[in-house]
Parts: sequence; structure tokens; C-alpha cells
Amino acid sequence: MLYKKLSNGINMPMLGLGTFKVTEGEAYDTVLAALKMGYRHIDTAQVYGNEASVGRAIKDSGIPREDIFVTTKLSPVNLGYEEAINELQVSLEKMGLTYVDLYLIHWPSPSNTLNQLTWRGMEVCYEKRMARAIGVSNFKIHHMDALLKTARIQPMANQIELHPGLYQLPTQQYLNEKNIATISYGPFMKGEVFLETGPYYPVLKEIADIHNATVAQVIIAWGLKRGILMIPKSVTVSRIQENLGALDLVLSDDEVKAINQLNRGRRIYTDPDNNSFVKQH
Repeated sequence: MLYKKLSNGINMPMLGLGTFKVTEGEAYDTVLAALKMGYRHIDTAQVYGNEASVGRAIKDSGIPREDIFVTTKLSPVNLGYEEAINELQVSLEKMGLTYVDLYLIHWPSPSNTLNQLTWRGMEVCYEKRMARAIGVSNFKIHHMDALLKTARIQPMANQIELHPGLYQLPTQQYLNEKNIATISYGPFMKGEVFLETGPYYPVLKEIADIHNATVAQVIIAWGLKRGILMIPKSVTVSRIQENLGALDLVLSDDEVKAINQLNRGRRIYTDPDNNSFVKQH
């Protein structure tokens, strides 16, 4: 497994399993299978509704807790100082854990003040060792700038939509300058990268064929080469195993550049500046 050292010295596996839209029952089987294959990074969230299954799978895997990196995220409807602390305690109880390895604010509020207040609660979770690392998700540069004005502890990671259609290079450069890790979600663009008539597939398939790899593996390897942590989601055992194989694939700088040039500035998921499901004040 490849690891990235976060700003506080914590080692985070660079390839993980995403569990977005994975139901409770599916989550147990999927996480357990992934852990047995060699995955050591599981990404969940309060809004996914599968934390209990994730926790049971971790326990039943028999793998020592300290060898598994667990990420969860604060629900966007529960932003606030006390909420950040209390909701993490609820998550820990659901998962049967005493701590998570990374705790993220799932979505930013349009209110910078509310984001700052929420971050104060995240800092308390870190200081109480309920979370070994803390960070944010879906924060754009302007959200980060506002948060950093009052933060006592700097976020250690930002999980953002990032894929060949939205390469997020400016945001990654900003985060790199501040030693904040970039995590990609949605790397396969809800399947758009696999459409043979689309703008992405021909370039990705050509690179895949050179390496005797799959398009999915090429996308993961592209992110890893850029120093980005990747958390592709799948419930299919064969695809979970396939994704793990990307760790053995190393792309050239020219191949990374070719994939970067596929950028269309295209969002597949919600625009963080125009979401309707977060607490506003």
C-alpha cells in the first residue's frame, strides 16, 4: 500500500474504498471483502447511513484497529460547534470505535461564520483524540481562505470532486502550498469515463493498453502519481480487486499530462457554492 504523510505526521493510505450510496447490508459485505483483499482505508459519512455496517465489518475482519484508516464526515445539516463534537460521538458509537482517523466537514455552508464555528468543534474533537486528523470536504479556495482566518489547527485534508473531466489542478496547487492533502472522490465520473463515444475514453484506453491495464486503473494511477489520495467506490468484488491493482501501475509524466488535458471543468456532483442541503446560518 502507498501512504501519504499528513501535516500532523499521520500516515494515510493513498487508495481507499468509498461507500457513498452503499446500503447498510451492502456496506458490511463490501468493506469486509475489501479489507480481506488488502485495503486499509475505508471512507464513510454520517449521511451515507452505513456507519454501523462499516464498523461491524472492521470488527469482524480481525485486522488490528490501528492498521485500518477510517474516515467519516459531519452531516451538512448538522453544522455548528456542539454539533461537530456530539455528532462524532454518535458516529463512534454506531461504528463501535473509540476514534476515527480522519473527520471531515462534509460540505461548506454559504455562511463563513458557521463554517468557522463548526471548525472550532472539529478542533475540539482532534484535541480530545476522538479524531487523529481533521479536515474538510467540498471546500473551494474561497471557503478555505475564510476558514483559515480563524482556525487554530489547520485542516489536514480536503476531499473534493476530482476526475479527468475536472482535474482541479489550481485547487490542488493551493492545497499543496499549505500542506493540506487532496483527496479525490468520484474519479470515474459516474461511469462517463467508460463511454466509448465520450471525450475521455479514447485517451484513457490508449494509455491503458500500453500498460496492459484497465481504464479504471489508469485513472487511479493518474491521481496517485499527482500525490492525490483516491477513494473509488464499488460494490462489485471484482472491480474492488481491479482498483487495488492500480497500486502497481506507474504512469509517465507525459501520460499524466495527457490525462490532465482532458479537463473540461465539468462537475458531475453538486457545486459547493450552490447546494441546497446544508445548514445556512
